[in-house]
Amino acid sequence: MQQKVILRVLPTEAADADILAASIAAHCAVKQESITGYYILKQSIDARSKTIWINLTVVAFINEPFTGRPFHAIDLKHVTHASQSAIIIGSGPAGLFAALKLLELGIKPIILERGKDVRSRRRDLASLNKQGIVNSDSNYSFGEGGAGTYSDGKLYTRSSKRGDVRRILEILVAHGAKDEILVDAHPHIGTNKLPKLIENIRENIRFHGGEVHFDAKVTDIIVHNNICKGVVVSEKEYVGEGVILATGHSARDIFELLHSKNIYIESKPFALGVRVEHQQSLIDSIQYHCEHRGDYLPASSYALVTQTMFKGVQRGVFSFCMCPGGFIVPSATQQGEVVVNGMSPSKRDSQFSNSGIVVSIENEDIKKYAQHGALAALRFQQDIERQACIVAGNTQHAPAQRLQDFVQGKVSSSLLETSYQPGTTSVLMDEVLPDFVSKRLKDAFVDFGNKMKGYFTNEAQILGVESRTSSPVRIPRNNETFEHVQVKKLYPCGEGAGYAGGIVSAAMDGENCASKLIESILKK
Repeated sequence: MQQKVILRVLPTEAADADILAASIAAHCAVKQESITGYYILKQSIDARSKTIWINLTVVAFINEPFTGRPFHAIDLKHVTHASQSAIIIGSGPAGLFAALKLLELGIKPIILERGKDVRSRRRDLASLNKQGIVNSDSNYSFGEGGAGTYSDGKLYTRSSKRGDVRRILEILVAHGAKDEILVDAHPHIGTNKLPKLIENIRENIRFHGGEVHFDAKVTDIIVHNNICKGVVVSEKEYVGEGVILATGHSARDIFELLHSKNIYIESKPFALGVRVEHQQSLIDSIQYHCEHRGDYLPASSYALVTQTMFKGVQRGVFSFCMCPGGFIVPSATQQGEVVVNGMSPSKRDSQFSNSGIVVSIENEDIKKYAQHGALAALRFQQDIERQACIVAGNTQHAPAQRLQDFVQGKVSSSLLETSYQPGTTSVLMDEVLPDFVSKRLKDAFVDFGNKMKGYFTNEAQILGVESRTSSPVRIPRNNETFEHVQVKKLYPCGEGAGYAGGIVSAAMDGENCASKLIESILKK
């Protein structure tokens, strides 16, 4: 028989297979030799008290052969000679999972990616980190795998109603991810592991007859009688049964293109702020209530949120994309702007901890940009990033300030060691951020210090700006068909269209858009 068992054990016990097997046997009231095997269904850490516990849900096999964890592989069709195809703009998680869904149902996907493959992309990232050279088509946002490829690879999502989260995770495991992601409460893959996984997905798409084109920047969308027929890349036309627009949250040229062609888009709220960097050992000591976390606990993370008031208006301030044991990276997509983001390797073994701390920006906060219409939030975002570059000396140095100095309005006489490779420049962050953002951040950091004793310290520093939290534009679509509200056969998808926020939610949205496209084909 099989029995689901819920256990609460110490970290050392969770790491010892024999002790764990004995605990399972005791819980099931059987001899240990009766346990032929088990697999972990869910795992989480409870660090609310001084004693740290590991919560486990396991499935035990009792007196029957151990068959392992159930796994549902996807069945991809070979479509080399398929009569029907669909165009996918972008090879991030939304685009890649849309392609896999199309293959499942026998439609040929044609992926057009403006950037380079993951291996070639690394050279451009090295130039950005070491020389401050921004390649506008190959950077931390653009290229195979999208912005998620060189990131922490966080897989946690609250968007479970959008699709089957476990299916997405199992597809990732089938392409090389460790099956730990099926277990952990907050799974992640790691920036050092993601590129190979993305390569495996691409090669699987090609093996089954799909096409993946790099250095294929879309310069026009072909629309006749409000029906999208295809796209243009370097004067070459690609046509298909539909176009899935999965370009990511930084594809400003696509937003500009749609706007110029009078294809309806709208300004969307987003969040903007800074990235704060602490020593990981400090965050561990706060979260785990001990001086050293030891060998059996991972680098600790945190999630913080508060409400702030400025001139009678309340806005949320919250941690975003927290990266334990990680690095801060330059995420600009054009010269003349400075943008920061965070990432972590799979082991999360950097000495640094970093997180975005960002303020919710609503359209009414940026009324002076209203003249830009649908591009209002985008223009605001651009101005902040350009100002960050100016105050940092028109380089990829990040404007920076020690945390308490920022709250007290002091220029930091010295800055701390940082994981940010291009370097930092000491500035008053108030010269970069508008007062309605800066004041809210200051209030939030004080509040966060009250919630996490030791967090608010001058041994931490902030770097700016964290501005690519989500798309500043929404591309509206029909709730039933997922087609654009104005243009049929155009399927706005993922983060760039304003319908996802992270790898898993974008992947599910990609699948959903592909399914709707297929439905439209079947109705013919």
